[in-house]
Amino acid sequence: MNTRRAFLQGSASLAVPHYLLANEPQTSGKSLIIVFLRGGPSTIDMFDMKPEAPLEIRGEFSPISTAVPGIQISEHLPLTSQQQDKFSIIRNLSHSDSNHGSGDHYILTGYKPSPAFQSKQSPNNHNPSLGSIIAHERKSGAVPPYICLPNMHRSAGSAYLGPMYSPFVIAADPNSPKFAVPDLAPPAVIEEKRLGRRSALRNNLSRLTDNSHVSANRKANSFREYREAAQSLMLSTKAKAAFDINREPAALREQYGRTTLGQSCLMARRLVEAGVQCVTIQHTDWDTHDENFRLLKDELLPPLDSAISTLFADLADRGMTDSTTVLVTGEFGRTPKITNSAGRGHFPAAFSALISGGGLNTGMCVGKTDKNGTTCVDGCYTPEDLSQTILTSLEINTHQELHSAEGRPFAMVNNGKKIKELF
Repeated sequence: MNTRRAFLQGSASLAVPHYLLANEPQTSGKSLIIVFLRGGPSTIDMFDMKPEAPLEIRGEFSPISTAVPGIQISEHLPLTSQQQDKFSIIRNLSHSDSNHGSGDHYILTGYKPSPAFQSKQSPNNHNPSLGSIIAHERKSGAVPPYICLPNMHRSAGSAYLGPMYSPFVIAADPNSPKFAVPDLAPPAVIEEKRLGRRSALRNNLSRLTDNSHVSANRKANSFREYREAAQSLMLSTKAKAAFDINREPAALREQYGRTTLGQSCLMARRLVEAGVQCVTIQHTDWDTHDENFRLLKDELLPPLDSAISTLFADLADRGMTDSTTVLVTGEFGRTPKITNSAGRGHFPAAFSALISGGGLNTGMCVGKTDKNGTTCVDGCYTPEDLSQTILTSLEINTHQELHSAEGRPFAMVNNGKKIKELF
């Protein structure tokens, strides 16, 4: 996790292995926003309803029509239903891991963790998150390339890529009246002018040590660029402006919803607009073992409906849809069969996610499940396929290898294939 102090200290002490610099970072205006619904949302009650199934499967909710004829979603997502033309529903996602921690890792990285996986560690990554891969592959500017809010998911780390590519974390609620990002300000004992003088002195010292070998060494140059980026973050007016959510019109803030999720989605839009390459939003708690329908209706779906519907519309209004891929997902879905406590259990065998932007096809449903939502019909897509699809939409070359500090090669995507219907 990167706070200001860790970011600066890390920039001054990390040795950047040449393996990490084997591929020149790409320049692209495309970004990713992940809205991660941690706990496993009941997508059978949201995006893949079964009104013809028995009562113990179809549940209490009814479907409603959307802006796209023939596609229906939950009656408790009325605002989202009117934005259906701006996103697609993947209804045939599937994997075999019904555990929260390892299931999270699988979705956020595209890799199943090994049996030695420690879900309680933070970060717990055996493989780098999508955000860390994007940060590794892209040139960064005045703002960090990868940000998590309102906290960091345990599987949002950089693994073998090293701390240079871990997220900058906004550990604060953007809906709070006192919301601020203190890591953007120098310590109280160091004035900005003094910080600038320190940076200039360090640059002069670096120039004194330059020679033809160092000048030809991309590792050294990248090390210097990273250090300078860390310093410039605190001095950047662009970064400070991007994090200032109070610049948004009050009416738009209300549309997103005056909730943590709503304001996190608004902040994500601000950040990608400012040049951030990936924003991961973690929202809890979707683990509805008990009182599934009450929790969805009263607590979970209303803020989600306001947040994602406005995000889709806002990106479109600003002409940012093609440059911004949005993924709304959890680690798995919920069981078709309702329990005695009016809940649903963990169910990774068949579940749904929303995806939009990045030049992907929208206004459609990809795949389908059987009449009771128990299995995919005509094939499933996996977390590996989801990773391949997202990175391809961001114009990242997924055929190249990533390397650990020791030089060990890893495939960027674990044999995933593109979700063809989206292209």
